[in-house]
Amino acid sequence: MPADLPPSPDTATSEADLTLEYLLRRMRFKSDFPALSTSIMRVQSLSDSETGSLHILCDEILKDVALTQKLLRVVNTAHYRRAGTDPISTVSRAVSLIGVATVRNLALSLMLLDHMEDKVHAAQLKVEFLRTVMAGTLASEMAHPPRMAEEAFLGALFRNLGRLLVAFYLPEDAEQIRLLTIKRPDNPRPLSIQEASTKVLGVGHDELGVYVGKQWGLPDNLLACMRTPTGDVPGRSLAARPERMWWLASLSDQTAQAMLDHEPGALGDELKSLTSRFGAALDLQPNELSDAAGRARKRLTELTQALNMHVPAESPGERLLETYYVDAPNQGQSDGPTAAELGLDDSAFGDTTLEPGMPLPTQDAASILTNGIQDITNTLVESFRLNDVLQMILETMLRALDCRRVVFCLRDPRTGQLLGRLALGEGGDEIKDLFRVPLALQPGVVPDLFSAICLKHADTLIADASASAIANRLPAWFRDRVQAPPFCCFPWY
Repeated sequence: MPADLPPSPDTATSEADLTLEYLLRRMRFKSDFPALSTSIMRVQSLSDSETGSLHILCDEILKDVALTQKLLRVVNTAHYRRAGTDPISTVSRAVSLIGVATVRNLALSLMLLDHMEDKVHAAQLKVEFLRTVMAGTLASEMAHPPRMAEEAFLGALFRNLGRLLVAFYLPEDAEQIRLLTIKRPDNPRPLSIQEASTKVLGVGHDELGVYVGKQWGLPDNLLACMRTPTGDVPGRSLAARPERMWWLASLSDQTAQAMLDHEPGALGDELKSLTSRFGAALDLQPNELSDAAGRARKRLTELTQALNMHVPAESPGERLLETYYVDAPNQGQSDGPTAAELGLDDSAFGDTTLEPGMPLPTQDAASILTNGIQDITNTLVESFRLNDVLQMILETMLRALDCRRVVFCLRDPRTGQLLGRLALGEGGDEIKDLFRVPLALQPGVVPDLFSAICLKHADTLIADASASAIANRLPAWFRDRVQAPPFCCFPWY
């Protein structure tokens, strides 16, 4: 471990270990931390293999309808979708365009966001969330080379994991920590955030975040970014060194906090000061930090619109959004151009009057089918893998028909049977191997219902599989294991 980093939880004292265990117990008993941990570990465990994880990742995301809709809205923002291309309407298409790792990380972020909703202290949580995402966005904007942008984003994002967890599960302690970091008459020497969290909790935010990150199975390079480096910023360039990510996360974190704490007029001086401190280590150009802050505000504004996140006017979180900087120069003035006169009226930023927790708009089956077919068509005119196209077809059917599961079978030339190959939905992976449908009539043997449907090439809807006339023709494996009261079958082979 480099000397300028604090010790990892493995070398922490037994007292600190006991404190961490105590905090985690409070989290478990207070709310839904176990469920969140399970979801994150399940998604995080997915391989980075583009071919091996597509089906598993899509299936995991599609289990949560709200998560699916939010993810599709985010991937359709300008940050992810190329200008002039058709909207992305299936998770499978999103994965094929921006990659398994990117969609996986988006899903993780949205899971954390969903668990912040419907809390009494939602306003403070919203500010913490926006601040955290701003730090990650700033880091990605200043990543060199650009291919490191995703790693930089995650490093700065997860630097605040401990802080977010405390704000979410221990709001009283979080407020006490916040007060210790503010200069007031009764607190003339405010503490740093790490000092304050150690004083209140007995353990720093960083150490708590790394401790939980290890439980979630986060990789070592990400865990290293989550620990704040100690000492002065190096006076030499850190190009091509792993320490650059650590210090970039620190700069991004401090810049996000400065954007929250300062009005636009004073922010410029603060950004110049940060550039001076971190410039040599991170090879910063004179205006690089302020330019990155401007781009990050635009990206964060677009994200809040995609998530239907309402940020009240004049709230601290609004200082991180582009809308605040449109109006700020004219505050207190009776003349001068308004935002509307500059062509930046509210319509330029989407609907900002949505209520907190407002559900995403629903889509009818016809729209989902139409959009899904468009996604499939767009994929077919490019270089594609057949499995990716099949995945899009299954996903479109699952969502449009509101099915519990969809199973795709292929004819096996060796056995002459239709065998289950792909499945999406509830328990799909477990039941797909049960599907073995004979396609040849045997003398003296009455074919089961699936064989009869396939031999006739007849699209069939069974409204009630429990009816005696139907149940008697169903194979035992379907009655005992699949147990689907209504189902439809579309044979084509």
